[in-house]
Amino acid sequence: MTRRSDLADAAIETIAAAGMRGLTHRAVDRSAGLPEGSTSYYFRTRQALLQAVVERLAELITAEIPALPVTDLDAAAEAITTIIEIGATTGRSRHLARYELILEAVRRPELRAALTASWAVVQEAVAEQLAALGLADPRRRAVDLLALLDGLLFDAIAGTGDRDLAGTGLRATVQALLTAVTRPDPASRA
Repeated sequence: MTRRSDLADAAIETIAAAGMRGLTHRAVDRSAGLPEGSTSYYFRTRQALLQAVVERLAELITAEIPALPVTDLDAAAEAITTIIEIGATTGRSRHLARYELILEAVRRPELRAALTASWAVVQEAVAEQLAALGLADPRRRAVDLLALLDGLLFDAIAGTGDRDLAGTGLRATVQALLTAVTRPDPASRA
């Protein structure tokens, strides 16, 4: 890994622990265990640091997607379940930071643009998987599937905890969402 990636990872942990207000160059230096000024050497502005965080998050999330099998919906549901379980446990900081960034982007157009561009990479990777399954309109279906799964993950991380996300409960929910998104459109039958 490079120093820039290490600093982006430390910034992700900082955002997850302290929110957007807690994200400072000094806080990232402390989180990374580096001398004061290290982060600002690599990322002169807060926007440059945020851009690095957004790109790193997309890189980490996209790296999980190739593990999805493309030949069978049941196997895909199993792989997606595993990804969500990881996202809600060992990957929790990563997704919590991403949700913080999404909320901040409501007020910051430059951050929204960066998030939109990076998330398009994730959407394209999922669309390729859905296309390999032979689904019509894989791009739209990828957008829908990611929105549904993201809501499920958000609920697991920040929700009320009412949902059974252990083992078979999560697997059944993912299977239902995947089935709904991959079902042929009623309009296309006409």
